[in-house]
Amino acid sequence: MRAAAIREHGGLDVLRIEEIGEPKFTDDELVLEVRSAGLNHLDIWVRKGRGGAGPSEPHILGSDAAGVVIAAGSRVRGVDIGDEVILNPGLSCGCCDYCNRGEQSECVSFGIVGLSRQGTFAEQVAVPARNVAPKPSHLSFNEAGAFVLAQLTAWRMLMTRARLKPGETVLIHGIGGGVALYALQLAKLAGAEAIVTSSSDEKLSRASEMGADHTINYRTADDVAQCVKDITSGRGADIVVDTVGAATWPIDFSAVRKGGKIVLCGVTSDAQAVTDLRALYWNQLTIMGSTMGSNEDFRQMVKAVTAAKLRPVIDSVMPLENAKDAMSKMETAEQFGKIVLEISR
Repeated sequence: MRAAAIREHGGLDVLRIEEIGEPKFTDDELVLEVRSAGLNHLDIWVRKGRGGAGPSEPHILGSDAAGVVIAAGSRVRGVDIGDEVILNPGLSCGCCDYCNRGEQSECVSFGIVGLSRQGTFAEQVAVPARNVAPKPSHLSFNEAGAFVLAQLTAWRMLMTRARLKPGETVLIHGIGGGVALYALQLAKLAGAEAIVTSSSDEKLSRASEMGADHTINYRTADDVAQCVKDITSGRGADIVVDTVGAATWPIDFSAVRKGGKIVLCGVTSDAQAVTDLRALYWNQLTIMGSTMGSNEDFRQMVKAVTAAKLRPVIDSVMPLENAKDAMSKMETAEQFGKIVLEISR
């Protein structure tokens, strides 16, 4: 089968389209014929070796997928051959204290498809049967293959961790990326006021069309945090959604209100940042890390997407053979929305 894989860590040149044997699967797993697979920044980090896992020979990238079940192990129940499904890429043991409490993303052996095992940028992928759910009927395969990892991350950040309430103000950095756009969708769905930032006026304009209440161009603004204070009449944002890391960390502490919440899920800039501890305790802030989501987060997120008929913002769709071009576009932050690889029809 065709797959986008690496044999070593490095730049774009290590990513190649190869012919690889069809996946083997256990009694508790099934095999998907992958129709579409969305790109995530995790794919870049795995390629560069930031995930810490050395590549197998070869290692297939990709975490998101939508497809059709074509084979299933003997112990698989509730999923049939021919079912159209989406993949929850979070991997957990299912038996530790955290899993037993329903917090699978805190599992001691938590992993992600494409990082901890072979990924989805292939014509077929084997995954645990418990990690799939029916594809929402209002979504095309390209849409369904683009939303789970980022949407699940945004859901846990806002709904589970920060406990977003109607009427609250949410600051979202770097609008245009998957998590940021889904956070905007969820914030508006929940009745919140959304402030978004970007260095691109075009991206800010498109975010406004999606419902963003206020936009800030951080390239031209003198002080992003002061802009947020001006918008909120000096109060500050109730919640800050940060996928950037070091570059926005000082802004978070200046832009959030007293008693507010900062939720961090990624470091697309840098992982090392200085924290103003005085602002932390004096303003009684809550700082939260968030990774992916639990099985219950996944279930609730899919229900919300289905009920509200939410659709992911798709920047572009490319064939598997153009995986290197797709990754290059994401790496230079040119996209607005998800970049999708169409793998089979």
